[in-house]
Amino acid sequence: MQIRRVQEDDWQAVRDVRIRALREDPDHFGSSLAREEMFAETHWRMRLRTSATWVVDDDGTPRGLVAMIQEPGSPTSDRHVVQLWVAPEARRRGLAWALLDTVREAALAEGADTLSLWVTDDNHAAGDLYVRAGFVRTSERHPLPRDPRRVEERLVLRLR
Repeated sequence: MQIRRVQEDDWQAVRDVRIRALREDPDHFGSSLAREEMFAETHWRMRLRTSATWVVDDDGTPRGLVAMIQEPGSPTSDRHVVQLWVAPEARRRGLAWALLDTVREAALAEGADTLSLWVTDDNHAAGDLYVRAGFVRTSERHPLPRDPRRVEERLVLRLR
């Protein structure tokens, strides 16, 4: 397993993993496959310029990704985890843990006090992973923007 921080020129690899994630696990993300399939190269490049993004390679093939952003409206001392996904054939081998550790280290290096994320109520595997990784449920909840029938909750990890 190798985790590498990707740059703007890696946009195709990021796009491919993200599209696969949306295709295989469409209910676990705030975006949709149809929406992101329409993104042009310029959009993918812009995403990589505005977020720290890592891809995990397993046997030389990208098997997952994670990104970290400064979420609009959040305190400047908080970093936000987005897009965490690991391919089904690579799950339960520590890749998600390694990606979370990478984001945690990057957030600390930027001086962040907290790391936060949103998880849907019905994504039990992810919710369990985050809680085991030290994230705490906040009871801050809202409807999922693309499907208001579903609800997501904010979880926070104290870094300091």
